[in-house]
Amino acid sequence: MRQKMGVGHWIGFVVILVWCLLPVAWIVSLSFKSLDETTVGSPQFLPKDPTWDNYQVLLNWNDPAGHDFMRALINSFGIALIATFLSVVFATLAAYAIARLEFRGKRLVLSMALAIAMFPVVSLVGPLFDMWRTFHLFNTWPGLIIPYMTFTLPLAIWTLSAFFREIPWEMEQAAQVDGATSWQAFRKVIVPLAAPGVFTAAILTFFFAWNEFVLAISLTSTTGSRTVPAQMSFFVGPDPFNPPYAQLATASVIVTIPVIIIVLLFQRRIVAGLTSGAVKG
Repeated sequence: MRQKMGVGHWIGFVVILVWCLLPVAWIVSLSFKSLDETTVGSPQFLPKDPTWDNYQVLLNWNDPAGHDFMRALINSFGIALIATFLSVVFATLAAYAIARLEFRGKRLVLSMALAIAMFPVVSLVGPLFDMWRTFHLFNTWPGLIIPYMTFTLPLAIWTLSAFFREIPWEMEQAAQVDGATSWQAFRKVIVPLAAPGVFTAAILTFFFAWNEFVLAISLTSTTGSRTVPAQMSFFVGPDPFNPPYAQLATASVIVTIPVIIIVLLFQRRIVAGLTSGAVKG
């Protein structure tokens, strides 16, 4: 009976793994196909004549397509990192106040944060477009960082508030008894203990800012601040009826590589952060 259950589990695991990874493998294979091979609608999985031309074009700053893509890649890194840093800093302070201090409207703050995080992005595009044009924030980095923080900050506050509740209050009091100020106790005792939660919040906010499309395509007009997800929608090629599928697949692979590297390098911290916040003492 145990052997049958074991075999069934392995079969289910393999089926789910193939189902999830088959589209990824197809995109990787498509990125190594030439333009001629994708134009004729090549149905085979593996490329007939593998080539690195698509990667050389997109990673070449002197090529027009590569220049736009590399510029968008720089914008994505800069905007996502700044939005993540600011969101985590403000969320750490706000979550500490919510978890440690007693004040009126604390539940209302958390409820409003959750409501903002669940608010549909599409409904904000029109008002933001008009406001950003008036305030000269359209097609700028701050014009994307600010709305990104609108959605990443509530997520980070909810994530971090759970961690601060789990930290014993006595540890902070002991640091203050030893002569530390409230700020020193917070910075040297509370924040290091909440490091898994801070790291988890940073990863989640970075992924949101890295993959966001609606705001990036609506609040930009040039490659000066357009991020990669929005820039990929302009990969139309000379023939509108035959988009450059190989270049689109190549761009998808390049954009996914940083995410894979982050997950592989910090998977233990991510898992520790997600599980620690769910445990109550």
